[in-house]
Amino acid sequence: MSRENQVSTNMPVLSVEKTIRTLSRSYCTVIGKGLSPKILPSVMLWGPPGVGKSQAVRQIGKEIEAETGKQVVITDVRLLLFNPIDLRGIPTANADKTLAIWLKPQIFQMNASDDIVNILFLDEISAAPQSVQAAAYQITLDRVVGEHKLPDNCIVIAAGNRVTDKSVSFKMPKALANRLLHIEVEGSFDSWHNWAEKAGINEKVLGFLSFRTDKLFGFDPKNDDLAFATPRSWEMVSNLLNNICDDVNLMYPMIAGLLGSALAVEFRSWCGLHSDLPDTERIFEGKPTSLPKSADTLYAVVASMSEYAKDCKDDPVRIGNSLRYAEGLPADYIAILLKNYETMEEDYQMKLMQIPEYTRLLSKRGVVRNGSV
Repeated sequence: MSRENQVSTNMPVLSVEKTIRTLSRSYCTVIGKGLSPKILPSVMLWGPPGVGKSQAVRQIGKEIEAETGKQVVITDVRLLLFNPIDLRGIPTANADKTLAIWLKPQIFQMNASDDIVNILFLDEISAAPQSVQAAAYQITLDRVVGEHKLPDNCIVIAAGNRVTDKSVSFKMPKALANRLLHIEVEGSFDSWHNWAEKAGINEKVLGFLSFRTDKLFGFDPKNDDLAFATPRSWEMVSNLLNNICDDVNLMYPMIAGLLGSALAVEFRSWCGLHSDLPDTERIFEGKPTSLPKSADTLYAVVASMSEYAKDCKDDPVRIGNSLRYAEGLPADYIAILLKNYETMEEDYQMKLMQIPEYTRLLSKRGVVRNGSV
């Protein structure tokens, strides 16, 4: 994102990871003090299609659950598909047929228990017609729509694309905008990679994007392509490989339908290297294994080792064997591998410090994290 665009938005620009951390910390602090989340303003997440806004909201819910011990229930409302009546409910006569009352829509049937935290996620709010956006006024400020009131344990988060993204998007009225806390969410490979490793993203996807970080996000509002790379489309590619077939050649037509043909060809070519990679199991068993030489193969080896290490992170012998093998890698690749190992779980670096091969690697490559020896 250019500096000019950042200034014009007049709002903080955060990675998905930092957005999650900032908001979940705020919500957990308020809930931990026994206060209602309603004291915080409703949040508006801006960003291009597929950048990870919806995924961020789901992760915020998980963070709140882990920190507070409360169950989080997310109600996902796609406002693009709603009209004002859908939000207010259907009118009907009262018991004595003298007045009209409004039946509460299903989306407002929330559990108000103290053991529950509700998140009302108003997705695609910028794509909703202005008549629907007007109905969102009451939700974001007064936490009501007509006669229906949100419970005190409800957090309100909205999300949408920017007008400059050339998606279906209506300019947000100033009165509504002033009721929201605005954050622009931007794509960041490091942020996505941290999430992807925990989410079980396919190792071929991880390896390729570690090699070509610029291919994570390929959305261009000036381009009319219908298939393009975003964190969302890469997650869908991973789901295909994990759940249908791991053979990229067989899955190529579907991958091309998600990423576009040009990028799918590049991804397929890179994945062909996997058949030539050293046997990861032999590396962890401490058996003699050849060292790759080309940059793309080195990236693939590091990605494969990082994925394999998750399954044996409590086995110091196997981890030590892999670190002994890593001594033969170039410094930059050692740095990537060590970072991946150290972030496998919280405080895992303390466990690594008990493994001689780890401390020896650090002493031999003292400033490896700076990319030099």
